[in-house]
Amino acid sequence: MTHASAAGDRPEPHATGLAQRLNGLRAGVLGANDGIVSTAAVVVGVAGATPEVMPVLLAGSAALVGGAISMALGEYVSVSSQRDTEHALIEKERSELADDPDGELDELIDLYEQRGLTRQTATAVATELTASDALRAHLAVELNIDQDDVVSPWHAAAASAVAFFVGALLPMATILLLPHPARIVATFAAVLVALAITGYVAAWIGGARRGRAITRTVVGGAIALGATFLVGTLFGTTIG
Repeated sequence: MTHASAAGDRPEPHATGLAQRLNGLRAGVLGANDGIVSTAAVVVGVAGATPEVMPVLLAGSAALVGGAISMALGEYVSVSSQRDTEHALIEKERSELADDPDGELDELIDLYEQRGLTRQTATAVATELTASDALRAHLAVELNIDQDDVVSPWHAAAASAVAFFVGALLPMATILLLPHPARIVATFAAVLVALAITGYVAAWIGGARRGRAITRTVVGGAIALGATFLVGTLFGTTIG
């Protein structure tokens, strides 16, 4: 079953593997955003210092490769910590159920009462779910964990690296294929439009306000590009 608000917000599907998909999507959006901003900042900065193409290509390529690996590593470490925590909580709950099943049943009944069920209904629901799969019932109600849908660090790392690489291709292509100085203005424009899109998608995933998310990403990207272009221009002037 899915439901959505009258305003047309993103529906909330309930299916096995949802945490994996959302985690991969989140990592992908963040990776793409970072790929766009960080690579654009590097190539715009270098382009501000010199009209030559080769330095821009070398710096952009280094930023692309290094950034993709860095993003993948960061996601892997972060999600690995989350996964380890979830596994530890699962084992703790399994141990508690083995040591004190009656006490855990009472706890589950209390949790359902706190959610608005009467004592009689809560007892019936908790008893039936415990008979079916006690561990799954406790994990779902107490910890909001699905033991079959624990997030994968490899999946997040791959999604982030690929998205970073794809996102980085936009400023690379714009800055390399267009003539100087039009390429700098075009890169600014292309990057800000792309950031508006990633901001919208990130807000859509999290159910947040679209306008605020778009403003944050666009303003942040504009500041990064402006700062690196200024630095590149100053260095270029000094060297020249």
